[in-house]
Amino acid sequence: MNKVIRNAAIGTSALALAFFSSSAVAQAASSDTASADVGVFAKLSHSQAASQLSNAGIGIRSSGGCSDRNTPTCTSLEQVNSATIQGAITLKGASGCALTVTGGTEVGHASGTYSHWNGYKLDFAMTSCLTNYITGTFTSIGGGKWQSGSGNIYYNESNHWDVTYHNCGGC
Repeated sequence: MNKVIRNAAIGTSALALAFFSSSAVAQAASSDTASADVGVFAKLSHSQAASQLSNAGIGIRSSGGCSDRNTPTCTSLEQVNSATIQGAITLKGASGCALTVTGGTEVGHASGTYSHWNGYKLDFAMTSCLTNYITGTFTSIGGGKWQSGSGNIYYNESNHWDVTYHNCGGC
């Protein structure tokens, strides 16, 4: 009889251990998923992105004085990749230049996988400091484009720099 009770107790303990272990694994997995959501390709709200840029001393200018993503004269950061914002912060730190974002995720830009709308691109106001840094630091790949060692593309569009962030550029 003692043997049966002991075996039942061992069986119950093993079952409890398996149940709680599965629960812990599931909780850890959902925790990892949540962490991945805030990774370098997480989508940010306009206010989150604007706050990070402001904290880094990067300005935002909108010809329409607005941030509505569906209005082409606005400068919106809604749904921008966190890596894109980190790339801008890295650029400011590395260049020492004043940066002003003049284009983000709003409508009116070219489409494509690595587009403004999809959160991979920002436009920056043209300054001699920024131009000198980009052209003196990165590799010219022709057609007014320069590529950083991390793979980001800087395109001189005459009145602004169009930057494609394939990653956060060393963040």
